[in-house]
Amino acid sequence: MTGPSPLEATESAMSPARLAETIDEWFGSSQGAAVARAEAQVARPLLKQLFGYRILQLGGSGNRSFIEDSSLYHKIRFSPRYRPESGLPVANAEELPLATDSVDAVVLYHALDFAGDSHRLLREATRVLRPGGRMLIIGFNPYSSWGLWRLFRRRGGIPWGGRFIAPGRVADWLRLLDLQVDSIRYGLHFFPVRMKSLLGYARSWERIGQRINSPFGGAYIILCVNQVAPVTPIMEKWLPLRARTGAIVAIEGRNAGFGRT
Repeated sequence: MTGPSPLEATESAMSPARLAETIDEWFGSSQGAAVARAEAQVARPLLKQLFGYRILQLGGSGNRSFIEDSSLYHKIRFSPRYRPESGLPVANAEELPLATDSVDAVVLYHALDFAGDSHRLLREATRVLRPGGRMLIIGFNPYSSWGLWRLFRRRGGIPWGGRFIAPGRVADWLRLLDLQVDSIRYGLHFFPVRMKSLLGYARSWERIGQRINSPFGGAYIILCVNQVAPVTPIMEKWLPLRARTGAIVAIEGRNAGFGRT
């Protein structure tokens, strides 16, 4: 149910910049705005668990910041093309212009769903995440009414052309990268309708889904931590030994020799 590539035939005709514009347009629609609200409601308590100084967001809408409510001071976002109205620096999310271990928290907001190479993007996000840092991943759940509807609309643009990677598979990828899953939550329990009158019931469906803790929400929110420990140089121990003459000499490890007396 995950599909071989994002946006299937649609993406093949799109540049990354055009894809970003299409995602922006969808998040600006009634359906996209309802999705953003539902996901933010679930993710907001998790954002408060992200500590440090720098937080990076990859994916989502270039017009809206998903990390705006984060307490971290330095918020980093990129755009695939130059947009003077946004003021965002231009960068490829799969080749980030950031140093290794330089970011305290990373948020992947549907970035894996629409990346050119999801594995590569996840590796790059892990590279810049410092040891002990946390990553928050939001993606579309294929085991939901949204995933079922995608089977009939997989060539229908955003969001149906996305990958819809199963949360279990994402968890497997994280383990391979030494990222420990802390929690998995679900949101987006309302049906994938577009009519404003029906979207008015979205919050009621969300309350019901959260109350019963349903794993069939249209979106999953994974919180994980980077387990890789920083490399600490190990100093050899110097053990004092008494020479035959009574002088003290030092030996490094087991292979040191004795000086002549």
